[in-house]
Amino acid sequence: MISLERRLQLGLVLSMAGFTLLFLLLGGYTVHRLSEGYVLSRLEHDAESLLGAAHRDGQGRDAVAANRITPVYLQPLSGHYYALKTGDQPPQLSRSLWDSDLPVPALQPGERRVQKVAGPSEQTLLQLSIGYRKHGHPLVVSVAEDVAPLERQILNYQWGFGLGALVLLGLLMLMQRRLVQQSFMPLEKVREQVRQVVNGEQERLDDSVPSEVYPLVSEINRLLALLETRLTRSRHALGNLAHALNTPLNLIAQELDDGELPEALYRRLTGRMERIHQLIERELRLARLAGSGTPGRHFDPAVEIPGLIQVLQGMYRGKDLDFHVSVLPALALALDREDMLELLGNLLDNACKWSRGRVALDMGIEDGVRLQVEDDGPGVAEGDLPRLARRGARIDEQSPGHGLGLAIVQDIVVLYNGSLDFSRSERLGGLCVRVHLPVDRAPAQA
Repeated sequence: MISLERRLQLGLVLSMAGFTLLFLLLGGYTVHRLSEGYVLSRLEHDAESLLGAAHRDGQGRDAVAANRITPVYLQPLSGHYYALKTGDQPPQLSRSLWDSDLPVPALQPGERRVQKVAGPSEQTLLQLSIGYRKHGHPLVVSVAEDVAPLERQILNYQWGFGLGALVLLGLLMLMQRRLVQQSFMPLEKVREQVRQVVNGEQERLDDSVPSEVYPLVSEINRLLALLETRLTRSRHALGNLAHALNTPLNLIAQELDDGELPEALYRRLTGRMERIHQLIERELRLARLAGSGTPGRHFDPAVEIPGLIQVLQGMYRGKDLDFHVSVLPALALALDREDMLELLGNLLDNACKWSRGRVALDMGIEDGVRLQVEDDGPGVAEGDLPRLARRGARIDEQSPGHGLGLAIVQDIVVLYNGSLDFSRSERLGGLCVRVHLPVDRAPAQA
C-alpha cells in the first residue's frame, strides 16, 4: 500500500517531468521556426535583389549582372545558390552551384513556394521560389541556402538546453520532496503520538496540529475519553451491583444459620449461596478486565512482577517459598496493567497454594508475550489436563486443587485472543501453565 506522501511526490514528479518535456518540445519547435523564418526573410531580400539585377541579354534571355549580386553567389559550393527561369528556357544558375543543378518549380506571378531540397556536397537547402513578371514575361526566381550548419547549432542548443532542464528538474524534485516531507511532519507527529497512546506512553493526542488534521485528532481524543469513561463506568456499575447483592445474600445466610432447617436442605441452600458468591466474585474480576487496545496504564514486567512476588511470599510465609524468576523484559507491554496483575496473580497464587516450596516463572517476548508458571505440587492427572484448557469450562469445579482463579485466567486469555495450555512440569513435577498473548511491545519508559 503506497503512502499518501509517496502518491503526492509521484504526482508532482510526473507533472514536472511532463511540463519539462512539453517545454523542451515547444522550445525546440519555436527556435526552429524562428531560425527558418530568419533565413527565409534573408532569402526573400536576395530574391528581390536578383530580380532587380536581372536583364535581357543580346539573345533575349534573362541574365543577372554579376556586379550587382552578392559575391557569395559567385563562390563555388558556398551554400548560397540561385536560379532564374523564364518560360521554357533553361534556368540561369549561379556560379556557386558549379556543375550542380537547382530545380525550379513552375509558378505563376505572385506565387511562392518554400521547400527543402538536397544540394551539392550533401547539403540541405532551404529553397524559396517566387513568381514575378518582368519585361512583360513571367519570371521565377529561386534562392536557396544551406541550413545544415544552422540545424546542427539548433540541435546542439536543444541538447544543452535539455541537459540543463534535466538538472533543473532534478533540483526541483529534491526541493519539492523536502517541502512535501516538511508538510507531512505534523502527520508523522500524530502517527508517533498514536503509537505512544497504543503503547501506554501517553493518554491523549496533542491537538496543536494544522487545521486540516485537527478534526481527526479531536475525534480520536473524544473516542479515547469516551472509551475510558465507559470502561470506568462499567467497572463501577458492576462493582456496585455486586456489592449491593452481597448485603441481602449475607442476610439470607444469617437467617439460614439461625433457622431450623433439615440438614439436607440447609446444605443445598448454603451450597447454592456459595455458588452465587463465586459468580459475583468472578463477575467483579471480569469487570476489572480492560483488554488490549484500551487507554489504560500498560504493564511493565520488570517493575510489577517483583512487587507481586513479595505480596505472595507474605501471604504464604509459612511455606518459605523459593521463587525462580527468569530475566524479566525491561519494557512496557501493550497490555492493561490490571489485567496482567489479575492473570499473573491467579497463576502464581494457584502455584503457591499447591506447591511444596518451589515456584518458577518464565517470561519471554517473541511473537508476543509468553508466560510459563510451574510448581512442585501434586499436579493434575493426565486425563484431566484437556478439561482444564476447555474454553468456557468451570475449571474451579472440575479440577479440585488447581482450579482456583484459573477460570478468570482463561477469560483474560480469551479477551486478548491468546492461548492457554496445561501440562505436567518436567522441571518441578507439578502443574505447568503456558500462556501466549499476541500483543505489541513498546520501548521502556525512562
